[in-house]
Amino acid sequence: MSGDRLLRAAARHSGAHLVALGALAILSAAGHLLLPAALGHTLDQLLTARPDATRWVLLCVALLAALAVCDAGEEILTGTVHARGAAWLRASLIRHVLAVGPRATSRFAPGDLVARMVGNAAHAGIGPATAALLLAALAAPLGAVVALGLIDLWLAVVFLAGAPVLALLLRAFTRASSDCLTRYQQVQGDLAARLAEAVGGARTIAAAGTADRERDRILRPLPELARQGHRMWQVQGRAAAQTGGVAPLLQLGVVATAGLQLAHGRLTVGELFAASRYAVLAAGVGVLVGYLSGLVRARTAGHRLAEVLAEPATEYGDRELPPGTGALTFRGVSVQRAGRTVLSGVDLRVPGGATYAVAGASGSGKSLLAALAGRLADPDEGEVLLDGVPLRDLTHAQVRAAVAYAFERPALLGDTLAGTIALGADLPRDAVVRAARSAHADDFVRRLPRGYDTPCADAPLSGGEVQRLGLARAFAHDGRLLVLDDALSSLDTVTERDIAEALLGPTTGRTRLIVAHRATTAARADQVVWLADGRVCAVGPHEELWQLPAYRKVFGHPAGESGRGPGQEEDLRA
Repeated sequence: MSGDRLLRAAARHSGAHLVALGALAILSAAGHLLLPAALGHTLDQLLTARPDATRWVLLCVALLAALAVCDAGEEILTGTVHARGAAWLRASLIRHVLAVGPRATSRFAPGDLVARMVGNAAHAGIGPATAALLLAALAAPLGAVVALGLIDLWLAVVFLAGAPVLALLLRAFTRASSDCLTRYQQVQGDLAARLAEAVGGARTIAAAGTADRERDRILRPLPELARQGHRMWQVQGRAAAQTGGVAPLLQLGVVATAGLQLAHGRLTVGELFAASRYAVLAAGVGVLVGYLSGLVRARTAGHRLAEVLAEPATEYGDRELPPGTGALTFRGVSVQRAGRTVLSGVDLRVPGGATYAVAGASGSGKSLLAALAGRLADPDEGEVLLDGVPLRDLTHAQVRAAVAYAFERPALLGDTLAGTIALGADLPRDAVVRAARSAHADDFVRRLPRGYDTPCADAPLSGGEVQRLGLARAFAHDGRLLVLDDALSSLDTVTERDIAEALLGPTTGRTRLIVAHRATTAARADQVVWLADGRVCAVGPHEELWQLPAYRKVFGHPAGESGRGPGQEEDLRA
């Protein structure tokens, strides 16, 4: 969808309000066109002492009152259409980003997405109302030219002689402002992305003592932002100055011509007054410049929103899973990210009910393999199957019901702690409590003043406690496959051992795929999938792979040492 089509869709969303706004704007323009004629005729009536002069005065007063009412209604409707447009655009963007899934944040930085949803959606939201007001605003100059012609044809001819200059100035303004607005909004998105990265890594920055360096990195786009901002003001100032120089000359020409016609007795004083007011209306490009500026800003922002909406949503099939135990199969899976091959030709089968750990050095593709297992990402080549059915062929509900995830940094998305554990399922309280106990989260949750009803934002939780809530959420959801992406990394040794015993026991009935950064976690798995450079180096029990120096190095163990690994030693002590 292009930016212009997106703005048209936003206009349809506010259809009734937009029609009412357009009607009021047209009525207001008609009133402003009638007012000079009424005032001019009233002036002639007063100068000639006509008996119906009072009636014309009252008519002018009524017309002014009607214009005041129209202007007030126009302001209210303009604000309403702006708000409705921005809200609809934001909702559409959020729905689409969620439909695209995690791939959206690989295409657009989170901070940039936020900037588009907040700032750009607000700017694009003014587009429908601005377009309606611009069309109504054009009616006033065009009607004023017609009115000049009706008063005296030469008045219209004099004005039209200079009108092409005004048209060329408006066209140049539109082009120049579009270019600098596009660049300005791009730099805004870059700045927001850098800031979001820094906020997310605030603890790392503080620990490394690099706050000054990060500040400089975040603010590096500011000079370019300022330059584009100055360009916008220069473009608008130049347009205002140029039109401000041409418009008075046209008005002066019309008034001078009307004066000559008055001197020759072809116009009355009232008609001269009306002609002077119509000349102001006809040359009123200042209002047009304002509306054009708003429309250009809206279209530029709309194009940035359309870039996100152009990212294809994840498509699902219509198949359902047959009875099975959660066997997971990777066939010739390859994935590229930013032009780099992250996984290449991965062939792997995880039997139903088994526990497989995925180990490898940083950047070997462990987390991506875990994402592919539950279709949080799709391979560029090959396919992933669950109980013999390709994940692409399954319905969305089937995939989400069959696969549960726990992450290193789980997001607490529910309103309360109970809500975040039950997220995505309608679970009774006792099921939530059982899951929390399995994840060793029940004790610290009950110590909170409101227990499970504590709002997530008010719960002072450590990193390990947040991880346990994420594990509880995964435990609470029945499914065939449980994927843990380094979900035990923030736990203390004793808690990790207790959770691992419950998680990895033979009676759990689930297939488990665990991204392992600790040798203790890998040692408890049935098999370890060892990844290196995006390929499967080996699959086997941890104690066998531990004999390989390169495998020991994955866990920070000196490559030259062999023997029992730290995972086995701790298991024996336990």
